[in-house]
Amino acid sequence: MKKSTNEAIMIARHINAFLNQYVLSQKTRSDNTLKSYSIALTLYLGFLETEKGVTPAKLRGDCFSVQYIEEWLVWLKEKRACSSETCNVRLASLRAFLKYLGKYEVSMLYLLNAASQIERRKTFRKKVKGMSKSAVTALLEAPDLSTKTGRRDIALLVLMYGTAARMDEVLSLKVGNLQLDAAKPCANIIGKGGKIRTLYLLPRAVAHTRTYLREFHEDTPDPESYLFFSRSGGGKMTQPAINKRIKKYAVIASDKCPDMPLNLHAHQIRHAKATHWLDDGMNIVQISFLLGHEQLETTMKYIDITIEQEAKALATLEDENSRSMPKKWKANDSSLANFCGVKQMKL
Repeated sequence: MKKSTNEAIMIARHINAFLNQYVLSQKTRSDNTLKSYSIALTLYLGFLETEKGVTPAKLRGDCFSVQYIEEWLVWLKEKRACSSETCNVRLASLRAFLKYLGKYEVSMLYLLNAASQIERRKTFRKKVKGMSKSAVTALLEAPDLSTKTGRRDIALLVLMYGTAARMDEVLSLKVGNLQLDAAKPCANIIGKGGKIRTLYLLPRAVAHTRTYLREFHEDTPDPESYLFFSRSGGGKMTQPAINKRIKKYAVIASDKCPDMPLNLHAHQIRHAKATHWLDDGMNIVQISFLLGHEQLETTMKYIDITIEQEAKALATLEDENSRSMPKKWKANDSSLANFCGVKQMKL
């Protein structure tokens, strides 16, 4: 096998450090965001290897040229059947790596400058389908409270709807994030970018959470344990598992409420709460804060408010684990993915 060049080794080291050190400590603590960066680089390296014949020995800065990146985006859409939205996410992740690379290797900064000129794919915003209040009521009546699993699920659903938090935010909640005995019971949610926001809990959410804690956690719960944990290993429950439960309850609830979306997913519950807040007269600025949006415009688009509502709203405005990772660029495997320390692309 032809020996890798110093430039190839340098790039491989930076890919490995970007994913296993920099992103974790500087960019995000979200599993979903980290996964997105990892998938993008896995796909790009897979493209280089399968479509361009790039081996570890041939890896160099020019492999991240505008021409290659644009061909990669076409490949994602035509060969991998990725949507325009997904292509834009992958492009943003690749740019994030090139920014990191340029920061530590000034000679590579030109790659970011060039990649920044690549236009995003045109997308059409899809309106999120929410739920009526009667549908939410039917959904919350679906779990069988005579079973332990049902009592866990009702606590989860009530907390999700009551706070309108993102699914990962709810599943990342630890017992210590709850303040149920405070004058105003609340949950401290850790959102995107590690930003914390306090969401107050209504009596129903407090009651179900207390019942759940007594049954699923010890008399003196560990503040560092996940509130909703997996039965295998004690880690947090997974999103696919929760969405599966939600779809089950949606089918049950549809017997009582015909307008219940049968293919219901967690994000629709968050969307439903946001629109219900708006219907109840809550100010859009307050809703934006509660949802954890950085920009008010995001909230306006998210809940699809009317021009009149928009005008009124605007008026109110007057991990240590990474260090133990093996240095895979030193491995003998000829795979470009293994050379750079990322997962193999699934064909």
